[in-house]
Amino acid sequence: MALNPEVFKTRVRTAAFFVVVMATGLFTGHWTFLLLFSFIHWGCWPEYQRLMEKIHPGYKDISPFHRYGVILAGWGAMLFAAADTWKIGNVSISAIGLWISLIFAFVLPITELLFSKHLDLKNIRISLMGLVYISLSLALMIHLRSGDIWRDKEGSSLFDQINLSTATYTGFLMPLVIIFSIWINDTMAYIVGSMIGKTPLSAISPKKTWEGTIGGIILAVVIMTLLGAFAVKASWGHYLFISLIAAVAGTFGDLFESKLKRMAGVKDSGWIMPGHGGFLDRFDSLLFAIPFVWLYAMIFM
Repeated sequence: MALNPEVFKTRVRTAAFFVVVMATGLFTGHWTFLLLFSFIHWGCWPEYQRLMEKIHPGYKDISPFHRYGVILAGWGAMLFAAADTWKIGNVSISAIGLWISLIFAFVLPITELLFSKHLDLKNIRISLMGLVYISLSLALMIHLRSGDIWRDKEGSSLFDQINLSTATYTGFLMPLVIIFSIWINDTMAYIVGSMIGKTPLSAISPKKTWEGTIGGIILAVVIMTLLGAFAVKASWGHYLFISLIAAVAGTFGDLFESKLKRMAGVKDSGWIMPGHGGFLDRFDSLLFAIPFVWLYAMIFM
């Protein structure tokens, strides 16, 4: 896969703008973090629905309430995962999210029965898959950021009890480790694959090579492990496993979205980011990586 200078320049310019937006959301505060991932959620869903309409034309027949209600239900799940970190006055965002999810979970099946042209269980399965694929994954990212999982049985935050070496894994840093691991993996896989890639990884994504994939994973793990060991002064073992999980799961996430696009007969899921496609094109790896890293955190951290 030869390196195309013009394509590379376009990707770099788009990536630079993308990094600024992401950095603003990630580093400014917990509200900008929630806003950023809410924006990602609302951007991914329409692209997913358009892909599904091409794969299963009957999905076009869902009612507007179904189309937008399922997105609201997923967003409610994200808010519910926010725990007590986000509040408006004395009102928890988590409580608002719970009510949104419960209302739409109850009302959607009824409206599907009453207002759909014909009841198609496949349409419901497609929407449920979207909730798992997009909404649940991003909800778990919000949960990681919330810090709720890092509280002890008495409710005290681990930030108040432990030193920086352990606290760096809590809400603020964990999402960054996942995202940086994926960015490094994607960038290095593209560069290594462009320079020495010869063996196609999969028929699903013929431009990807084994050389680029393996090179990207190795470099992501090495760079993130070194950062964990020397820059943040935290346990390098956690960085090694988290970056490995994120890179490997992210690769499968990229292949999964490529499979959906191939089934839909499109090159990109959207067009919002020149050189990178749409929201799903940009966040497909992240959507797969988050749940596996979340599981690792629950079990080992």
